[in-house]
Amino acid sequence: MSDHPVRRVAGATVAVVAMIALTACGSSKPAYCSDRTNLENSIKGLTSLSTSSGISGLQKQIATIQSDATSLVNAAKSDFPSETSAVKTSVDALQSAVKALPSSPSATQIATIATSAAGVVSSVKSFVDSSKSKCS
Repeated sequence: MSDHPVRRVAGATVAVVAMIALTACGSSKPAYCSDRTNLENSIKGLTSLSTSSGISGLQKQIATIQSDATSLVNAAKSDFPSETSAVKTSVDALQSAVKALPSSPSATQIATIATSAAGVVSSVKSFVDSSKSKCS
């Protein structure tokens, strides 16, 4: 009987640890949820650029998008491999298009940027839709 109180303490400890683990799992969101929000915000930052921002302002915003996308892809690729691959591909295409811009781009070159940006928006929207249940 002398070990009986020890068993009760051990059993209670196991129960408390299990409850904490379940609570932590149920209430916390995956890390990629905040990465997703950061990426969405950096994409929205494109719309706040003014013509005075110029190519350098656009390049700076694309670098932020690239960084946020990399964080998202690294955090979520095991859960959403096809969606994160699409995000990476679309962001890489946008970054390449922006790097190719001359200092005085033509309307056609700017249209290429708009098309690439639309690809990023589409791939991120697909990821958002797919991860909605885990990030809500």
